[in-house]
Amino acid sequence: MKVGPPSWSGCRSMSKRRVEQSLAGAALLFAALGDPTRLTLLQRLSDGGPASISMLAERFRAMTRQGVRKHLHVLAAAGLIDGSRHGREHVWALNPKRLAEGRRCLEIIASGWDDALARLKLHVEGS
Repeated sequence: MKVGPPSWSGCRSMSKRRVEQSLAGAALLFAALGDPTRLTLLQRLSDGGPASISMLAERFRAMTRQGVRKHLHVLAAAGLIDGSRHGREHVWALNPKRLAEGRRCLEIIASGWDDALARLKLHVEGS
């Protein structure tokens, strides 16, 4: 009897290439979320709506606007935020669809582990 997760539950119907692309996208997403500064920026955009770099940089007194800008570009590369020009300012807004994708990814992982733990329990109790 297999004890570990056989594959991602929910991804069995996907082609191997599509699963690999999904995993690569998830890795980019979670890498972007792995920084406290970027999490703070996301929280600010979530709570306060779209904001310019100037507005976002006010919270980070020890960091230059250029430093904040680099964090915003990491978030944008991961698809977590979108930027647009409004006159002279670049305004950033949260992309809730990408966050929902991350949540679904975590749910798939959790489901796989729930299945694996259930099989382990059956295996241990059946011995």
